[in-house]
Amino acid sequence: MRGFIRLLAWAAVTVSLGFVVLGGAGYWLYRDVAAPGPLTEPRTIVIPPRTSLSDIASLLAGQGIIRHPRSFELGATLSGRSSALLAGEYEFPAATSALQAMEIIASGKTVKHRLTIPEGLTSAEISALMEAAPALDGDPGPPPAEGELLPETYLYEYGDRRKDVVDRMQRAMARALAEVWAERRPDLPFTTPRELLILASLVEKEASRLDEQARIAGVFVNRLRLGMRLQSDPTVIYALSDRGSKRLDRRLTHTDLAILSPYNTYLTRGLPPGPIDNPGISALRAAARPAFTDELYFVADGTGGHVFATTLAEHARNVSQYRHNAAAEPEREIPLHAIPDEKPGPPVR
Repeated sequence: MRGFIRLLAWAAVTVSLGFVVLGGAGYWLYRDVAAPGPLTEPRTIVIPPRTSLSDIASLLAGQGIIRHPRSFELGATLSGRSSALLAGEYEFPAATSALQAMEIIASGKTVKHRLTIPEGLTSAEISALMEAAPALDGDPGPPPAEGELLPETYLYEYGDRRKDVVDRMQRAMARALAEVWAERRPDLPFTTPRELLILASLVEKEASRLDEQARIAGVFVNRLRLGMRLQSDPTVIYALSDRGSKRLDRRLTHTDLAILSPYNTYLTRGLPPGPIDNPGISALRAAARPAFTDELYFVADGTGGHVFATTLAEHARNVSQYRHNAAAEPEREIPLHAIPDEKPGPPVR
């Protein structure tokens, strides 16, 4: 009987010691995974698809985010997060604990990258920006047709395909163009959304200030109605740059105005055959609802804006004043569309 009691006592002691050991190990494990990690500043890492739990732990330890990969593995397994860890690019704040690292990876809240497309770029220039975005993947394909991409800021994740981002830009432009076309002025001298897009692309290049876009659009609309050539320098630049596929690193000359191209609005009347860039939403709205004005001319004022005129004589005085100011400031460029060489022609039906 005494032997049996002694055996029960030893069993109780052993079980108690086992609980103490397990409790101590559990407490140590919790302390280890909950303690602040060694990171001294935020760090971003990429977890590739189909990475195992042990490889994730090794990657985090190798990047200095956690101290003990084995503790991370045990903590993830015991907490039920081992199968919830998702591939992607994640940012870890300074002093991230192993427990916080698990939560970040299991949340699937990956790093969001921004691709900002400025207004007025050609499709070739936008394609170059996308090629330079290191977090994107794949070939974007040939540059889309001019005017098909809406300039704005696009969010994407590491590994997103460039072609998918291009598709998003095209859908965004299609929606924006449809919206502004539905809100257009009913008296515009053109009848298709594409013509509105072409006009917007000219306005985008000509107006360096948003508050002048509708006014410049109004000037172009008036000239279209009267059968006047638009005489827009950016259309000549587009023709000389092989339709935006290369950069023209010089100023225009008077000889350039004679280039034989349907995009040269110094020679051809009406709108060019297609857009010369990808206009932003504000330029689209300006082309859809241009300002009500009698003005037919504008010339740069040297400060980023323009001076407008209703008559050729008034425009000639503005050009003369601009030339006078430019002479006092040799670095200032005299725009070629400051040449008052055309009067209104027959009205366009």
